[in-house]
Amino acid sequence: MSSLLVGYGLGLFVAAQIGPVSLLIVRSAVRGNFRIGFAMAAAVALVDLGYAALGLAGVARALEATDGVRLTLGFVGAAVLGALGLRSMWIGFRARFGLETEEEVGMPKRAFATAFAATALNPLTIALWTAAAPAAVSGGARSSAGTVALLVGVGFGTLTWYTAFAGAIALARRRIGPRLLAAIDIGAGAGILGFGAYLGYRTARS
Repeated sequence: MSSLLVGYGLGLFVAAQIGPVSLLIVRSAVRGNFRIGFAMAAAVALVDLGYAALGLAGVARALEATDGVRLTLGFVGAAVLGALGLRSMWIGFRARFGLETEEEVGMPKRAFATAFAATALNPLTIALWTAAAPAAVSGGARSSAGTVALLVGVGFGTLTWYTAFAGAIALARRRIGPRLLAAIDIGAGAGILGFGAYLGYRTARS
C-alpha cells in the first residue's frame, strides 16, 4: 500500500475519534454555517499534520517525556477547553432568550483560531501522533518521498473527515429550531468542559 494511502487512512482514523474538537465543530457548524465548520476542519488538519511531522522527527516524544512541558500543556489545554465549554454553555443560555450577538454566532477566522488552539494545546493529540506516525512509517514509508507522502495523506485524511462531518452537521442545521440550537450549545459546552476537567485531573495525577 502506498504511503499516501497509509497516511490518508491514518488521518481518517485519528479524526474519527470523538473528542472536544468534534463537539466544537458540532456547536459551531450548527450555530454558524458550513464555512465555519470547514475553517475548523482546516485548522485541525494543519495541527495534525504538524504533530505527525514532529512525531516522525522524534520531537513530539521528547516533549511528551519532559515533565515541565507535559504539565504545562496539560493544564493550559484543560483551561482552554474549560473556557470554551463555559463560553458555549453561556451562549446557549443567552440564545434561549434571543440575546446572542452576530459575533457569538461565529466567523471563519475566529473558528479557525479556536480549533487550532484547542487541538494544538491538547496533550492527547501529541500522544496520538507520537505513537501513530512512527508506527505508520515502520509500515512502509522509509524514504524521504514516502515520508512526505505519508504526511500529505494525514493532512488530507483529517481534512476529509472533518469537512464531511461539518457538512453533515450544516445540512442537519436546516431542520433544527432555536430551542434545539440552544440545547446543542449547552450540551456540547458541557461535554467540552468535561473533557477539560478530565484533562486537568489526568495532568494533576501524572
